[in-house]
Amino acid sequence: MKKLTILSAAVIIALGAPAALAKVSQADADKLGTTLTPLGAEKAANADGSIPAWSGGISEPIAGYTKGMHHPDPFPSDKVLFTITNANKAQYADFLTPGQNKLFEIYPDTYKMNVYESRRTAAVPQYVYDATKANAVRAELVSEGNGISGATIGVPFPIPNNGLEVIWNHILRYRGVDVETYRSQAAPMSNGSYTLVENSEAIRFEYSRPEVTLEKLKETNTLFYFKQVVTQPARLAGTALLVKETMDQEALPRQAWTYNTGQRRVRKAPNVAFDTPGTVSDGLRTTDDFDMFNGSPMRYNWELVGKKEIYIPYNDYRLHSDSLKYDQILKPGHINPEYARYEKHRVWEVKATLKEGMRHTYKTRVFYIDEDSWQIAVTDIYDNRDELYRVGVAHLINYYEVPALWSTLEVFHDLQSRRYLAMGLDNEGRMYNFDASLSESNFTPDALRRAGIR
Repeated sequence: MKKLTILSAAVIIALGAPAALAKVSQADADKLGTTLTPLGAEKAANADGSIPAWSGGISEPIAGYTKGMHHPDPFPSDKVLFTITNANKAQYADFLTPGQNKLFEIYPDTYKMNVYESRRTAAVPQYVYDATKANAVRAELVSEGNGISGATIGVPFPIPNNGLEVIWNHILRYRGVDVETYRSQAAPMSNGSYTLVENSEAIRFEYSRPEVTLEKLKETNTLFYFKQVVTQPARLAGTALLVKETMDQEALPRQAWTYNTGQRRVRKAPNVAFDTPGTVSDGLRTTDDFDMFNGSPMRYNWELVGKKEIYIPYNDYRLHSDSLKYDQILKPGHINPEYARYEKHRVWEVKATLKEGMRHTYKTRVFYIDEDSWQIAVTDIYDNRDELYRVGVAHLINYYEVPALWSTLEVFHDLQSRRYLAMGLDNEGRMYNFDASLSESNFTPDALRRAGIR
């Protein structure tokens, strides 16, 4: 795989149990918005021009869009440049991950990547850029890397020194402030049959609020609140989950509660973390697979391997379209590749290796993180035999009314069972509401009980 030179401000180190690390200099921070994008990506095009220079992304809604719509494709005239298949994948080996190669091998007749022109559409509001520049010279890891301080609103480490800082950038990337989503998931059987699970979700991002201060975050020790309620099928309807994610997880670990419809009781759920099976996932993902990675990083050593160019899903507006039905997307073995758009982008590669004495289903995880947004795009996951176990893929779009780059669909391929879990299906449902008005009272155990009662 083709490696790139890491930015001079970054040092490749593996962190096991880091204390607070030195912040970057003001001179390096002043590169943000000049030679670097305001979030820390390389602003220039790559050597051969196949990745263009970043020119601001899509920072406002495109013509024809109104709130509440599924997002029209900003590039409807773009054509497939070429298609990667099992037969020709060696030609593109420098730009594929081991997990992507494995999917070609397992599904040689049906799996493919349609590659399009690369378009760097990622953008966030100006106040997030401003906060990111402020964070650059003051943010630091605390509690042996299990928390951060000195950061609000923006990316905490836009010029990262290590892999742990990069993963915190993913965890704290901007995705709006108060968000309601209506998403479905499915885990097709080998013949393609599936049961659709519909979820209603609400997220209040304390870290991202324009009015938040360092003092407030330190006082509350809260990054975000998350509430999820299953609405379909009937046998699962009312199953509910509430999470309070903390900023310093050593001072206070994640707080979680579940509502059980059979018992009609809310229970504290300290095990909703790490490798506990994800909610109604048919055992095809772990809790910390949600959002490609979430929660405490404490069980792994994090190595910043470097930067590289690979093909990742990007600007997947066609896959997001409400003109598609789920039956058109969900196929045996993998989603329908005709609707997925791949582009070449620069990514940070971060390798997480299980610490000695720690337990997790996954021994090693390799994350490929989009440089423009800090969103994990692809993850290769290895079991305790050092064999590829799962491959996670996030199909990304810019929700340009916010703006924020986020996934429209996340797919976890289980290479052993030859099944997959598709999370975030929204084609037949309502679109996300980024204008929700959510208060802390929406995220209490009593609120969870009310939401779960059928």
